[in-house]
Amino acid sequence: MTSLNATYTVHVTCSRGLEQLLAEELETLGFTDTRARVGRVTGEATLENTYRAVLWSRLANRVLLQIDEALAETAEDLSNWLALVDWSEHLLGESSLMIDVSGTTPHLRNSHDTALRVKDAIVDYFKQQQGCRPSVDKVHPDVRFHVRFDKGQKAVLSIDLSGVSLHQRGYRLQAGLAPLKENLAAALLLRAGWPAMAADEAVLLDPFCGSGTLLAEAAFMALDVAPGLLRPWHGLETWLGHRPAVWQALVDEAQERRTAGAGKVLNFEGSDQDARVIQMAKDNLARAGLLDRVRLFVRPLNELPPAFAPRGLIITNPPYGERLDNLPQLAELYAELGQRVCQDYAQWKFALYTNNQELAYRIPLRPYKNYSINNATLDCRLYLFEVPEAKAATTDSRNKSGNQSTEKTPAQAETRPLSEGAQMFANRLAKNLKKFSRWVKRQNIDCYRVYDADMPEYAVAVDIYSDQVHVQEYAPPASVDEGKAQRRLMEALQAIPGVLGISADKIHLKTRRRQTGRKQYEKFAGQGVFFPVREGQVELLVNLTDYLDTGLFLDHRPVRLRLAQEAKGTRFLNLFCYTGAATIHAAVGGAIHTTSVDLSKTYLDWLERNLRLNKLDLKRHNRIQADCREWLKQDGNAYDLIFMDPPTFSNSKRMQGTLDIQRDQVELVDLAMQHLSTDGLLIFSNNLRGFKISPEILEKYEVMDITRKTLDPDFERNSKIHQCFEIRHL
Repeated sequence: MTSLNATYTVHVTCSRGLEQLLAEELETLGFTDTRARVGRVTGEATLENTYRAVLWSRLANRVLLQIDEALAETAEDLSNWLALVDWSEHLLGESSLMIDVSGTTPHLRNSHDTALRVKDAIVDYFKQQQGCRPSVDKVHPDVRFHVRFDKGQKAVLSIDLSGVSLHQRGYRLQAGLAPLKENLAAALLLRAGWPAMAADEAVLLDPFCGSGTLLAEAAFMALDVAPGLLRPWHGLETWLGHRPAVWQALVDEAQERRTAGAGKVLNFEGSDQDARVIQMAKDNLARAGLLDRVRLFVRPLNELPPAFAPRGLIITNPPYGERLDNLPQLAELYAELGQRVCQDYAQWKFALYTNNQELAYRIPLRPYKNYSINNATLDCRLYLFEVPEAKAATTDSRNKSGNQSTEKTPAQAETRPLSEGAQMFANRLAKNLKKFSRWVKRQNIDCYRVYDADMPEYAVAVDIYSDQVHVQEYAPPASVDEGKAQRRLMEALQAIPGVLGISADKIHLKTRRRQTGRKQYEKFAGQGVFFPVREGQVELLVNLTDYLDTGLFLDHRPVRLRLAQEAKGTRFLNLFCYTGAATIHAAVGGAIHTTSVDLSKTYLDWLERNLRLNKLDLKRHNRIQADCREWLKQDGNAYDLIFMDPPTFSNSKRMQGTLDIQRDQVELVDLAMQHLSTDGLLIFSNNLRGFKISPEILEKYEVMDITRKTLDPDFERNSKIHQCFEIRHL
């Protein structure tokens, strides 16, 4: 039986990165000889102080009271050891139980199997001693045991006094998409120095409050509320070694402290632009008894008001940007957050928690401290800043009524300070923009490339599509440090809005890698946002979000315009037609009829939408889903103008064999030429950088390399973007 005066070895688990903080907390709760390990702290404590940890620890996951240990390397060792344990001291024969196992040995490699062995040992004990057997309950067991194997095969057997993870306080039943666990939120507040600030009645703001976890944990600290008070059940309550009087005394003490702190005034604000998560926050805070103590608002960041007190703490966990296409908007978001904090919250403290170091660099302050604190499997850091008086807002940031202006204009991006690298990129981008401006205006061009890895360290392509921007990051080679590449990408994203005069939500980012197998056809997103752009006499639909390519190869602009000039009165064939941009040009240019062939139904549907957009008669424009090579072998029609732009390589399951343009060029050209009228023209193009036209083709046909003529000013610096040939019968 347990003794009130005895000292026990207690293992308290936590998230990685919180070990030292937890050790300090446990020492304030009466633990001695604390030793931090990875993911846990081991210490010595009386039963009363162990109970105190269950009730008061803001950081712990589980509190494990050690009841025995032994060397147990094999299954036989384990069984022999467990047979000596007096299980009747901990549970009844009709009780329910649960076994958790962590660690392995060379002979006990499967944690599930080991847990079954422990369960069997307990069941066998009660069957022999009492003729009954405990049952297993994985949700709400009477007693939860924990077995851990340390190095050297030492096995430690403990009672889990928590029952469920202690981060489950009892108030948060709803959460947003990326919630913070309660004990992680508490850790961030402790690292930010909130307890001392709360003692001085400081105010607190979370501008991305989500479901309100940071606000609730901060309020519990300020009001001296034990985090375990709202929890409906603790594992210790159904353990036979439990001392109810000791526990109840601690609960009564915690209730008294909560009552004493209830009169303290809180000045807290939380906001989020999503009304749904604000409602979750209200529900959670209501369960915590805090709804009338915290002000909650549905508002975007650009409507954040000026500071509502001379001093305070801004602590927040903004979106991280797990998806690449969110980075441009997030870069702008973090920059605006930093600007708001510096302008309107002078002499406040600011704590930012994120897993993206480059986004954190958008804050125009140097952190005085930062801590590595994991959020589950994500490597995250907490950055702490002090906002100096010199960064306070000027009268220019207010409108005439005295309120902060909420209007957001592209010019704001220009006023934000750029890093040295971002400024260098901005200068080159601005130079290119000026260089192309007259040509774009003269040619009435909606879509063009304004930057294409002009500086090798900033390996991105920047394409303008009307009022939208498509940014492609060229995947860095293995020799380039990933962190450095990420920083340069963020610098480019920082510069683009100001130079191009756009907001970040008009930037669409993708990473371009060599695509193999099915990956070359994979969809990036499902937004389905198509919008028309103008090219020559036609309109074409583009999609900047869902696929690696946009539906319009910009480098082929001169080729398409040439086809429009050549198409009048012709029978036009478009092989590997993609979204049919060339077909639209030929049709509007006066082709009698067109035939477009591609394996992809998605692209053919896109072509149909382009035909409808240009009010063209669908009956005159055939769309055929087929393998071009096999279709050419079967089709018996002749054509006066053929455009063929095959992929470099394809192994689609819908085609026979594979397609390699260098290897298969002769067969493809021969098949196309068999369908070309005597005085017809085949324009053959591909984008293999090292492509060499076959001597066999040069011998059979009249061939002219027109690659240079098909490069507009925006692609002249990348002369190998494609290869293009005119081919006629001799």
